[in-house]
Formats: sequence, structure tokens, C-alpha cells
Amino acid sequence: MQVAVIDFEDPQGPQAFTRSLKETGFAVVNNHPISAELVTRVYTAWQGFFEGNNKEAFLFNPEQQDGYFPFGTENAKGSDTKDLKEFYHYYTWGRVPDQLEDATRTLYTALDTLAGKLLEWVEGELPPEVTNLFYEPLRDMIINSHRTLLRTIYYPALTGSEEAGAIRAAAHEDINLITLLVGATEAGLEVQGVNGNWYPVPCDPGMIAVNTGDMLQMASNGFLPSTTHRVVNPTGTDSQRPRLSMPLFLHPRDDVLLNPETTAKSYLDERLREIGLK
Repeated sequence: MQVAVIDFEDPQGPQAFTRSLKETGFAVVNNHPISAELVTRVYTAWQGFFEGNNKEAFLFNPEQQDGYFPFGTENAKGSDTKDLKEFYHYYTWGRVPDQLEDATRTLYTALDTLAGKLLEWVEGELPPEVTNLFYEPLRDMIINSHRTLLRTIYYPALTGSEEAGAIRAAAHEDINLITLLVGATEAGLEVQGVNGNWYPVPCDPGMIAVNTGDMLQMASNGFLPSTTHRVVNPTGTDSQRPRLSMPLFLHPRDDVLLNPETTAKSYLDERLREIGLK
């Protein structure tokens, strides 16, 4: 299984990007406009937050879903075993430590802008029988959406006392339209092929991994697959290092119809209950 690496400036980029999403559910973008220095700065700042003593002051609100989610909060759909991670949900309207706000907002805005461009790429390359399924253009679905979030995830170093079978992020699919993931601080992201085997996703510094979420799979009637992925535990000396990642989960407005029976809001609420966040 080959996840394509796409040069953002390549004139054939939109076609190659959409083809990779269609074939694998994933694509990787490099030579994009987001500064590597900004990404590093945001990672460094958030690592300080997760390793500090003020996290509980920003404990998440179950209704609004913003704030800090402690270690062992989330499980994958269909699993009772909690993932080995803690994380923070940043929304432009939500709470965030003062010292983190400016850089985090800058990164959020840059990723959100890039995500909108990638949606335009996808819609421009889809066949009419798929685009005709959409109740409005993909790019329009995210206009005035207040659901898109930047999740900063901290996977602590392993201690050897973890629950049997627990991994950093168990096999799952994302809920949203598309996810943009800037290069993590450590390896571990894997995608499952149609043959059931697992394959590493290239996401070195300077790269952004993009994957289709369940909402886009539903809106396209399965033409664009939402592929199962996971984050595996490191081994050897790598297990002594924490891992940080920052996915932007791009969400449509609450009222957007994904199919005749399902709005984005009703689907999101259902899925949040399934993974233990509501």
C-alpha cells in the first residue's frame, strides 16, 4: 500500500492528491506554505504545558468539548481499552493558556486555510456522479463552522506498567471531513490496507499527512474511504521518549446534511458518545 507524497506546488498535485485519497484514504503533502519553525514552536510550548502542573485548571467541558482531556479519557470506537494519551482541544472560541494562544491560533488558521484549499482540490477532481451527492460544495460546508478543532496530543513515555493490549491510539477512523496532521515528534502512525496489513505513514518534519474522515466518506457515498489507522507503541530506547502530534480535524457546520437522514451535528454527537467523550 503506497500513500502518495504530493508536492503542494506541483500542477498535477490536485489530481495525485485526490487519487491517493481514493485509493488509500491518505495522502501526504510537502512543500506546503506552513512554516516548520511555527510547528516546532507550537510543539515546544505544548510539551511544556503537558509536562507542567497547571493542566487541571483547563479541564475539558463535556458539552463544549474544549480544554484538557486527562490521560486515559478516550477509547477507540468498539474498544473498552483506553488509549495511552492525553490531549487538548483548541477551538478559536475556546479556552487556552495565555502563553500558548498566539502561536496556537496562528497554526490553527494556517492549517484551516490549507484544509479549505485541499477540499477545493478534491471536489475539482471528483466525478460528477459523486459531487452531485453533495448538498452543497465541500468548501462551503466549513464556512462559519465552529466545530473545527486543533487537537494537541501528548503520548507519555512508556513505563512498562501499561494495561495489556493498550497502545498509544487504537485502530480507529476519524469522524470529520478531513484531518491534517503536521509531522509528529516521533514515528508510530500506521494505516491499514485492504489486505489487513499495517503500513507506516510517512510524516517527517515538514510533511502534513491528510486523511479522509467518516463524514466525507458518508457524503461521497463511500467513494472516498475513511481508512483505519493507529499509533503503535515504540520499542527499545524509543519507548523512553514522549510523542506529540497535532491533527486539525476539519468539521462542517452543524446543519450540513451528510445524507438525507444525517446532519453533521447528529453524527458528531453519536460518535462522541461511542468513544467516551460524551
